[in-house]
Amino acid sequence: MPHLNGIKVVYFDLDDTLCGYWNASKAGLRRAFGEHAPEGVTVEEMVIHWAEAYREFAPQVKTERWYEPYLTSGEPTRTEQMHMALRRAGHDDRTRAEALSRAYMLYRDAELQLFEDAIDVLTALRGRFELGLITNGPADIQRMEIATLGIGQFFDHVFIEGEMREGKPKPGVFARANEAARSRPEETVMVGNSFGHDIAPAIAAGWYGFWIRRDSDVPPSAHPNTKPEDRPADSVPPTATINALSELLPWLID
Repeated sequence: MPHLNGIKVVYFDLDDTLCGYWNASKAGLRRAFGEHAPEGVTVEEMVIHWAEAYREFAPQVKTERWYEPYLTSGEPTRTEQMHMALRRAGHDDRTRAEALSRAYMLYRDAELQLFEDAIDVLTALRGRFELGLITNGPADIQRMEIATLGIGQFFDHVFIEGEMREGKPKPGVFARANEAARSRPEETVMVGNSFGHDIAPAIAAGWYGFWIRRDSDVPPSAHPNTKPEDRPADSVPPTATINALSELLPWLID
């Protein structure tokens, strides 16, 4: 295994890189629907309605109507999606949608857990390199996750889509991260689970890109039997594909 020399800063994605966001999302949905699903509609049916609503609504989140409020708070889009799921179940109930939205947010956050090697890896790298976090999502939700996980103290730089007003894979995000760390691209590492949002744009920016793959990396909105994301056949390969955060250490530490 080659060793990378001259690295100054290591940036991490958050969701499904350091913590199991999709696992927490799936558990949070089931708990929320278990409490607030309409009478006569099962939890399993509501999960299906929610997934269908998500697939319909997700492309709208970055539109002019929704993106500005989404950057600050996850509540408007989360509640709208719950309302869409309820309508699919035959219940046009805004009040129930608001209750489901709150419950889902709280239960998802309560279920959120770091992957078992995350703290050990962050501890091993801390002090040897500057560490950073680059994460997409609303400002309030991403800050909540960082606090829930108790990892804020590890990072010299934190870039959140909702606070930057732009997110990965836009090149400006990676340029701002280099500027903050006063690092050159060839001194910079990105670790992430999304090839399209994390690895491809990092490689394009001249960074090293470590693509972490896990079987759990499938959203609750996915169709049944969906597999984790594949790398496009014509894309530039990552620096390395890893299956655990601990596999990063030999590349960086003698």
